[in-house]
Amino acid sequence: MRETTGEKIFRVVVLSVLSVFVLVPLYVMATTALKPLGDVQSSFSWIPSRVTLAPFVQMWETVPLARYFLNSLIVTCAATLFSVLVAILAAYAVSRWRFRGRGPFMTTVLSTQMFPGVLFLLPLYLIFVNIDTTFGITLVGTRLGLIITYLTFSLPFSVWMLAGYFDGIPRELDDAGKVDGASNMGILLRIILPAARPGIVAVAIYAFMTAWGEVLFASVMTTEDSRTLAVGLRQYATQTNVYWNQILAASLVVSVPVVAGFLLLQKNFVAGLTAGAVK
Repeated sequence: MRETTGEKIFRVVVLSVLSVFVLVPLYVMATTALKPLGDVQSSFSWIPSRVTLAPFVQMWETVPLARYFLNSLIVTCAATLFSVLVAILAAYAVSRWRFRGRGPFMTTVLSTQMFPGVLFLLPLYLIFVNIDTTFGITLVGTRLGLIITYLTFSLPFSVWMLAGYFDGIPRELDDAGKVDGASNMGILLRIILPAARPGIVAVAIYAFMTAWGEVLFASVMTTEDSRTLAVGLRQYATQTNVYWNQILAASLVVSVPVVAGFLLLQKNFVAGLTAGAVK
């Protein structure tokens, strides 16, 4: 069915309005990051009176941004890796075997996404404190505790989406692998995973984005040594001053890994979400 002239005009208008809402904040962020602090505090202007790269240099000195960046990178990559590994194994078992409790298990996994994350803050904190008291394993204020916390966010949706993606892979491929003498793990590694690459990429991006920009749990579960970028950005605001140009410069730097990763893997991400959601 061909698109009419009115539909084309409507599409162009809608996309133009949405583009303005997206690009204007990005423009303000980029230009403010290139302004001296005095220009930011005095009055707002669309065009910088003087362009300077000083905020991009000073932002590393005002707060220990490099340490926060390293903490975020370690926590996010570890949470993403474990989320993908566990989700692959769980989704493969749910997709390929019919065991007792399979239905309630998937219902429970999906129902966890219905509750706001703030409800889990106090229970998780108490669990971590009791683990420290009972077993001597410190989780509060450590990277390990934050990794486990982010797994509780990303893992349920990852299992549900990958299970739907695996269901779309013909079982005849499994039978062909068994005829060739492959074990269940061999079928998973050599047949299922290559065919499910878009779904795995989508799960990895979802887990990464969930952990990278999280603020609430990171502000409670971390100390100065384990603090992440999302929490560290607040330290640019002191009792006497707010370094707006450095905040926005740091925000641009923080956004680079997520934006670059999404742009590079965009096709696989969309394909994985679409296939998993249909199932």
